Amino acid sequence: MAFLPNYRPKQLSLGPLEEEILNIIWELGSATVKDVHERILADPDRELAYTSVTTVLRRLTEKGWLTCDKQERTFSWRPLVSRGEAQAIKAHEQLHKFLAVGNPDVVAAFADSLDSASVEQIEAIALRLQAARKAREEKK
Repeated sequence: MAFLPNYRPKQLSLGPLEEEILNIIWELGSATVKDVHERILADPDRELAYTSVTTVLRRLTEKGWLTCDKQERTFSWRPLVSRGEAQAIKAHEQLHKFLAVGNPDVVAAFADSLDSASVEQIEAIALRLQAARKAREEKK
């Protein structure tokens, strides 16, 4: 699992086309509107205007997922967070929402429903929590 990065996008929620285009950018590392448009149109059943790709890239930039570089007359977009970092950020947000319920019985019921692989992950998390608590106590 990736660490929780210091940087996080301004807005985490993404629409389906935004997610698709962000995935293309992650795959390519950096891309122009033409690169993304061609990748989407590689599916013969898809239609999407070039200007729509431009709009979505601009929106992803405004939301803080991408940055745009200009070299001469060409604009190129690249991600500000990796796919792994994005997964860590989203998981962190979901965990906070889950724990915001504030009911220990709900959390315990969730833990009871886990399979054995998940229980091993929970045990690993518990060890990390113990280490974090110990480190905080040593700082005091």
